[in-house]
Amino acid sequence: MSWGSDPAPLHRGRHRAPRPDLIGRALRRALLATLLPGVLLAVAGLVVRRTASSQVVDAALSADTLLWIVVGLGVVWLLWVGLICRTYARNRSRTAPRAIQLVGGAAVFLLCAAVTAPMAMGAQYALVQRDLLRTIFHETDSATTPKATKSNPWGHRKRVNVLLLGGDGAIHRPGVRTDSVILASIEVKTGKAVLFSLPRNLQNVPFKPGSKLAELYPNGFTDGTANNAEFFLNAVYRNVPAVHPGVLGKSDNEGADAVKLAVSGALGLRVDYYVLVNLDGFSKLVDAIGGITVNINERVPIGGNTDAHILPDDYLEPGPEQRLNGFKALWFTRGRYGSTDYKRMERQRCAINAIVKEASPVKVLQRYRSLARTAKEIVRTDIPAGLLSAFVDLAGKVKGQKLEAVGFERSDEFDPNEPDFDFVHTAVQAALHPVRKPATQSVSGVTPPAASDEPSPPSKASDADDDCAYHPTEGTPTS
Repeated sequence: MSWGSDPAPLHRGRHRAPRPDLIGRALRRALLATLLPGVLLAVAGLVVRRTASSQVVDAALSADTLLWIVVGLGVVWLLWVGLICRTYARNRSRTAPRAIQLVGGAAVFLLCAAVTAPMAMGAQYALVQRDLLRTIFHETDSATTPKATKSNPWGHRKRVNVLLLGGDGAIHRPGVRTDSVILASIEVKTGKAVLFSLPRNLQNVPFKPGSKLAELYPNGFTDGTANNAEFFLNAVYRNVPAVHPGVLGKSDNEGADAVKLAVSGALGLRVDYYVLVNLDGFSKLVDAIGGITVNINERVPIGGNTDAHILPDDYLEPGPEQRLNGFKALWFTRGRYGSTDYKRMERQRCAINAIVKEASPVKVLQRYRSLARTAKEIVRTDIPAGLLSAFVDLAGKVKGQKLEAVGFERSDEFDPNEPDFDFVHTAVQAALHPVRKPATQSVSGVTPPAASDEPSPPSKASDADDDCAYHPTEGTPTS
């Protein structure tokens, strides 16, 4: 043995030990590549939502921005999935048994699927929203909408007035009759809103002073004969464009512009925008939000025709907090057999109140695709896309307030066949600008005559919650 020579290797001639299996480590690193970007994206989203919420809303209401969001989501998805796959591939063992490699590959597939699902859902929501904007809120020509900009959406006005119309046919059909006419007057600072309901059979309706229709109909919308259904308020949408096409100038919906001018003349208020809903499609809208809850104070007919002596098919029975699906909600707003238009007007206001309460942000998001699909079929409006962000903000304020309502029903002071529009104008102003009651006055809400014996305001706005509360008529079972 030589002291200067190297010792012989102890394992000369033996095979090297195999590498330990690296599948587990590869999967752990792939999981980290899945979770870490997700956490970073969630934190970034939270920061953006808290610091730039208005910009987020603007992005959600811009068709062009939504398209870029879809593209961006696609790019992020590709990079994210690529990171997961590359991380696993660089760390896995190629000498592991085939069964273990298959298990590892399946695990990576699940990780990629977990990333794909939310990204695909986000892209789908963006595309649905973009389609909705392009279908309903596309640029339109209107002869009656006010001048407004995104930076000054209300034009320094204190209120915005939106006309809610319920039509008896497809929203793009010329022959639509607007059987439901409700003006929502909303205070832009607070969101306090008053709903003014006009009867569909209102006669001699004056058009807005100074308008071309006011010149054509100086005595109101009439041919001089009484009770001519072709000159009721609900016939303006169909008949004015048919008789005077193009009279209002450039307009994509002459019928709606004509009704806006008629309601403006009747109520003495400027009408800024309209929203037309196909009443037959209203049932789809209610189903899309999962139904509404209303109080039913008397039997409401389903079907039937009083004039033709056709009995209803069924009834909605009285009771508190009745949950209605779309079909029942439709008849709650339309049922008239053995009743009156005024009862129906009250129920329509209650249905609007119920929808406002039902449409929580979470529920809207959960059912958004269904809501968007339904809205495309049954809604038409002249609200410009550029003002949607302002309207979304305003809608949030409205939801936080109690709705008030004024219904112009037949009474000793008001007859829709021979309406006193001075009475209507005074009633509108009394509802929008109520006189504060002294502490000694009754809590009934009716202002008594002043010491000078001047007459009280002819009407007041009532709380929609009170109007729609459960107060069954005499003889109605309460159980």
